[in-house]
Amino acid sequence: MTTRRSGLRERKKQATRESLRLAALRLALERGPENVRVDDIADAAGVSPRTYNNYFSSREQAIVAAIIEDREERIAAAVTGRPASVSLSEAVIDAVVEQYTDPSDSARDALLMITTSPGLLNCYADAAGSLAEPLTDAFTEGAIGIDPVAARVLAASVGAAAKIAVREWLQSGAGATQVGDFVVTAGSLPDLIRKALLPLVPALDAATADSGAAAP
Repeated sequence: MTTRRSGLRERKKQATRESLRLAALRLALERGPENVRVDDIADAAGVSPRTYNNYFSSREQAIVAAIIEDREERIAAAVTGRPASVSLSEAVIDAVVEQYTDPSDSARDALLMITTSPGLLNCYADAAGSLAEPLTDAFTEGAIGIDPVAARVLAASVGAAAKIAVREWLQSGAGATQVGDFVVTAGSLPDLIRKALLPLVPALDAATADSGAAAP
């Protein structure tokens, strides 16, 4: 019974977090991020401002989370489902590059908005480090089977590398631009991500070899 209640509470928390981040993004796109208050987001999600503060520390964090959290899960899924012929390091680098440089349809307008708001830009760069948790799970589960401590270290390193690359990209004056019906990331973000992750290649592949597990 305790386990069932714990699982129900966790699902409710996840649902509340999702409602808040989706409400934050919708309001920001409708009104502009500078015209959205925390109280507005909480009201739109049907919770109190106090509850909001249990999940996010600012409106910027909630807005950015609306595209970052889905991206994290897609990166983790791509790593977990990599083909047998693809090394773990290749899968990680390709997944991170793809998700940061090829926005989904739902993320295009949000990315344009983020790159024109200094507050959102800073939060966006910081959020790159949040890859660590879903990647840790991906590294320890199933056929990858890396030691949990090593998995946490490697996942944190990937998150830190992505954060450094995104900050370097933003400081270079690059951003997102719209070309016809497409939104593209301008500048050298793919190269910066690959460069930042390159030092982790030996460690990622060595950890996989040490686990004694074959790729799926």
